[in-house]
Amino acid sequence: MTIAICYLILALTASATAQTAMWGGSPGRNQVSDEKNLPTTWDVETGTNVKWSATLGSQTYAGPLIAGDKIFVGTNNQAERDPNHKGDRGVVMAFSLEDGTFLWQIAHPKLPAGRVNDWPQQGVCSTPYVEGDRLYYVSNRAEVVCLDTEGFRDGENDGPIADETATAPTNADLIWKFDMIAELDVFPHNLATSSPIGVDGRLFALTSNGVDEGHIHIPAPFAPSFIALDLQTGELLWDSDLPGDQILHGQWANPAYGEAGGRKQVIFPGGDGWVYALAPDTGELIWKFDCNPKDSVWELGGRGTRNNLVSTPVFHDGVVYLGVGQDPEHGEGEGHLWAIDASGTGDITETGAIWHFGGEHYNRTISTVAIADGLLYTADLSGFLYCLDAKTGTHHWTHDTFAAIWGSPFVADGKVYIGDEDGDVDILKADKAFELLHETNLGSAVYTTPVARDGVLYIASRNTLFAIAEESQ
Repeated sequence: MTIAICYLILALTASATAQTAMWGGSPGRNQVSDEKNLPTTWDVETGTNVKWSATLGSQTYAGPLIAGDKIFVGTNNQAERDPNHKGDRGVVMAFSLEDGTFLWQIAHPKLPAGRVNDWPQQGVCSTPYVEGDRLYYVSNRAEVVCLDTEGFRDGENDGPIADETATAPTNADLIWKFDMIAELDVFPHNLATSSPIGVDGRLFALTSNGVDEGHIHIPAPFAPSFIALDLQTGELLWDSDLPGDQILHGQWANPAYGEAGGRKQVIFPGGDGWVYALAPDTGELIWKFDCNPKDSVWELGGRGTRNNLVSTPVFHDGVVYLGVGQDPEHGEGEGHLWAIDASGTGDITETGAIWHFGGEHYNRTISTVAIADGLLYTADLSGFLYCLDAKTGTHHWTHDTFAAIWGSPFVADGKVYIGDEDGDVDILKADKAFELLHETNLGSAVYTTPVARDGVLYIASRNTLFAIAEESQ
C-alpha cells in the first residue's frame, strides 16, 4: 500500500509539472511567442536560410506542433511512408526537430460513410495537445486518441492496449482512444477536426456533430457537441449537447480556456453561431453570446447573413476575441469580430460586447487572432490582414495578400507572419504603423500557422514541412 501511494504521489507530481504544447501555445490560444532572432527572408528554391525540409502528404492542415525534441504534423497519406497503410487515410507524423528526420506515424482508415463524415484526402486536421510524453488529438474517424510521443522507437508498449500489431520503430504507440461515434452517437459533418486542450487533468474538445449530407436535417440533434475527458484514462467526465438542434452546418472550431470574473472557463464555439463559456469541472453554462447580428438569417450554401464559428476563440486578459465565418466552400461574405467581456453570466449578447469590428470592413474568417503589445492582428478568408487596437477595436491598417487565408497570424520577434493559399508567406512589422518586411513563396498553399523554437521558424505548406533560420543559427 505504501509503495502504491508513493507511486501515485510521484505520478501526480510529474503530471502537474509536465511540459505542455498545443495549438496557440497556451490554453488561451493567443498566437504569440517570445522567440527572438527569427528569419525575415528565405528562399526554398535556392535553399537560402532553409535549415531542412520534410515531405508531408498532399493536404496538410494540422500543426506544426513542437514538443520536446520533436515536431508533429497532421496530414493525409499521399506520402505513403508505410507500405502496410496504402490509400486514403488520416495521418499524424512525428519528425526530429533538429534535422527533420522522420520518426514515426499513425494512419487512420477513412470512415465508410464517405464525405458526409470523412471528406476524401483531408487527412487529420486536429493539431495535437501534448502533456509530458502523451499526445492527444481527434482523428478523422472522430476518435479522441492518446499516443506515446516516443512511438515504438523506445521498444516498449506503454499503453494498456496490449494487442497492437504495428510495433515497428516507425509506428505510433497507442495509449487509449475514445470513439465519439460509438460512445456518443455523434454525426461529424464532413470531418472531425477539433484541436483539444488539456487543463487540470481534463481534455476538452468539440465533437464536430453536424447536419446530414443534404444539409437539412441533424441526424443526432442531442448528441454532445462539447466534451471533457480524463487525460490519463480517456474516461468521459461530462458532455454538453449545446447547441442541440440549432446547429447550422458543422462544428470545426477549437476550445479555449481562461479565467474572468473569478471563474475558470472553457470556451466553446457553437455550431449555431453562439459562443459558450462552460464550467471546466461540470460543463454547466456560465455565459453565452450570439456572434451574429439580430437580423441575420441562415441560408443553405452560405448565401445568408448568419455565420458559423470556425475560428478559435482567444482568451486574453479576461476578454474573449472571436470572429465569425463559414465553410470556405461557401465563399466570401460579411464577417464580424467581437471582443467579449468574459466576466458575465447568462445571455450576455446585449451587455458583453466591448467592441465590434465588421460588416463591410471585415469578411468571413476561419483564422484566429493574435494579440501582442496592445495590438490585435486578424485575417479574413478574403486574404486581408488587419491590425486593430486590442482594447478599443480601433483600426490601424489593412494588408491585402491577394489570396485566401486559412491559417492564422503568428507574432514573434517584432514580426507578424501570415501564409496564404497561393503559398506566399508575408512578414510584416508588428506595429500600428504598416510595414511589409518581406514576402516569399513556399511552392504550395499554406493552410497552417507557423511556430518557432530557438531562432528557427517552422512552417507546413500543403505538402512540405520547412525549418527556416538565419544561416548563422
